[in-house]
Amino acid sequence: MITLKIKTMAEVVANGETVEYLFWVGCAGSFDERTQKITKALAKILQAANVSFAVLGTEETCTGDPAKRAGNEFLFQMQALQNITTLNNYGVKKIVTACPHCFNTLKNEYPQLGGHYEVIHHSQLIQKLIDDGKVTIQGGTFKGKKVVYHDPCYLGRANNIYEAPRAVIEKLETEMSEMKRSRSKGFCCGAGGAQIFKEAEKGTKEVNNERAEEALAHQPDIIAVACPFCNLMLNDGVKHYQQENKVQVKDIAQLIAEAADL
Repeated sequence: MITLKIKTMAEVVANGETVEYLFWVGCAGSFDERTQKITKALAKILQAANVSFAVLGTEETCTGDPAKRAGNEFLFQMQALQNITTLNNYGVKKIVTACPHCFNTLKNEYPQLGGHYEVIHHSQLIQKLIDDGKVTIQGGTFKGKKVVYHDPCYLGRANNIYEAPRAVIEKLETEMSEMKRSRSKGFCCGAGGAQIFKEAEKGTKEVNNERAEEALAHQPDIIAVACPFCNLMLNDGVKHYQQENKVQVKDIAQLIAEAADL
């Protein structure tokens, strides 16, 4: 088992060192106990593959994604400019994040405000590390398990990243099952567009429960996700149907870390 020792960018610079990646953790991966497991899993994978990285720690603030989606462009730009100043002061060139919301904002919206970085989603980096032989999966912890994968909106429809997460899951030698609403026709978990931070609007069913119902119809052992917000929403959906003792909701980083016994 890997003992995590993660440096901050401040420590890296103070020691006169450099790192390849800044690991952007995001709010969900920082503050929610359930999704902190995703953060730890990705950190373990990066360390096992000898990828040099650091975090901002207390210097990391919200990317501004929720503010922008909720219509507050002024607040978004305030938050973004603060982050860009921090990132540029540290000379950050490459960023990896497990959050598609952070990924989309940092990659597609920061450049117009002066933040130019090579941003990669953790599914893409994990796939590369496995393909390069830097992460090996032994023991087949999930071999033969039935897995349903849920496409995060900001990873799939917003950035056309569909294959990397599936390629990672395939390495686990699982039985992969696709929901009818997947890939470019994917259905939201209910958290996107800052919806996770507001009360639900009037309707007949919560969005996350409908999506969980679609996934559970396949009778999976695992619902795989590649977004901390999807993880939270689908976990709650599975609990709504009282299936939490039968079906696990796990991020692809968790699946790989567990399969590799990290």
